[in-house]
Amino acid sequence: MPKLIDLQGQVLDNPWVLLEKDTAADMAASHESMHLIVPLQLWLSSFESLTGSGKQIAVWLDSDETAGSIADSADKAAFIALNFPGFMDGRAYSTAVALRKHHGFTGEIRAIGDVLRDQLFYMRRCGFSTFDLKDSVKLEDACKGLKDFSTSYTSTTEEPLPLFKRKQA
Repeated sequence: MPKLIDLQGQVLDNPWVLLEKDTAADMAASHESMHLIVPLQLWLSSFESLTGSGKQIAVWLDSDETAGSIADSADKAAFIALNFPGFMDGRAYSTAVALRKHHGFTGEIRAIGDVLRDQLFYMRRCGFSTFDLKDSVKLEDACKGLKDFSTSYTSTTEEPLPLFKRKQA
């Protein structure tokens, strides 16, 4: 079974199946898995049938899709997965922050796609809660990436005060 990492650095089983954009509509109803991650467009066009299917359904946003497009129904999803199509594409960081700060989303945000060990510390600071890493990444080593630094200078979703204000308090 595939694995993922949570915020505590635990390696967990991952029963979720990601349905790709080009086959998602055909696969959603007939797929044997009870845990599906569907693309945003399928979520928006088939919300009623997906949520009434008896399956657990999560939604994934690509890097060019905004937090606002899911904000009204985010709490109905098992979680929101944000895709990193390449390690140099950081738009999902901003989407995670927008979901947390501007839309008040408190549920799970999962990083999917081209997710590498070196990104985990920063992803956590932006509001991600689970990490589905590339198959080539050693998960036990990647868990250490969550604690690469003991403190941060800037404000984050987990620590809203910048370091200089924390020192004054």
